[in-house]
Amino acid sequence: MSDAVVFAYSSVGYECLSVLIRRGVNVKLVYTHEDDPNEEHWFSSVRELAEKNGIPFRTDTPSVEAVSAVKPDVIFSFYYRSMIPMNILDLAPLGAFNMHGSLLPKYRGRACVNWAVLNGETEAGVTLHHMTARADAGNIVGQEAVDIGPNETAHDVFMKIVPAAGRLLERCLDDILAGNAEGTPQDDTQATKFGRRTPADGIIDWTKSAREIHNLVRAVAKPFPGAFTFHDGHKIMIWKTRVLDSMPTGAEHSLLVKTKDGLLEILEWEIVS
Repeated sequence: MSDAVVFAYSSVGYECLSVLIRRGVNVKLVYTHEDDPNEEHWFSSVRELAEKNGIPFRTDTPSVEAVSAVKPDVIFSFYYRSMIPMNILDLAPLGAFNMHGSLLPKYRGRACVNWAVLNGETEAGVTLHHMTARADAGNIVGQEAVDIGPNETAHDVFMKIVPAAGRLLERCLDDILAGNAEGTPQDDTQATKFGRRTPADGIIDWTKSAREIHNLVRAVAKPFPGAFTFHDGHKIMIWKTRVLDSMPTGAEHSLLVKTKDGLLEILEWEIVS
């Protein structure tokens, strides 16, 4: 039985830790995060899963001393929000592996699913890869793609990502524990990188096309902070939209906006201030 240290958070962390527990991996220690009181907690709790299964967990800054004390054979990171130093990753003789929420080398960095929806992508996915000193740049062990529908929100896509991550880990786990998961180098010439997003990034630029505005709305729709605009001194959240090919006839519609390229129907909005 292999011993593991797991760094995990959110629903992907919960799903992948569940796989390790089910497969009999001896998880000696879990590092997770304290929940941010200013953030909506719509995802599953890694901390609760560790407690339920009697696995020691920590929410402080990882240290070489704490990790080396449990002598891990392998280290996993599943949606953990901080970079893990190399002097910790190097403690695991079988390697250190991260589950990333994109099809690498595309969308390295933060908020991968949100950016993919914002950019109008039709496909997202997960990648299991070796962790190196550079974020999201290590050899790829495996990938699984999921479709992005034209009206799906980032949350819709994320809920496809969660089980995809579990299936991918299941497929790759035996090779990892046997030391046979060298993986394939990434093509850095194809890499793209995106940074974190803030609530302020949800402001709508009405000079953009209907499709671009629609993509922003669905990229940051609930449970994310949302897209917004201002009118007569009021802040208005735009939660749901639809792109129309032509002006509708014979029916009432919530609100229609003519953009520089296409019609946008506002289906759900909220005046917040």
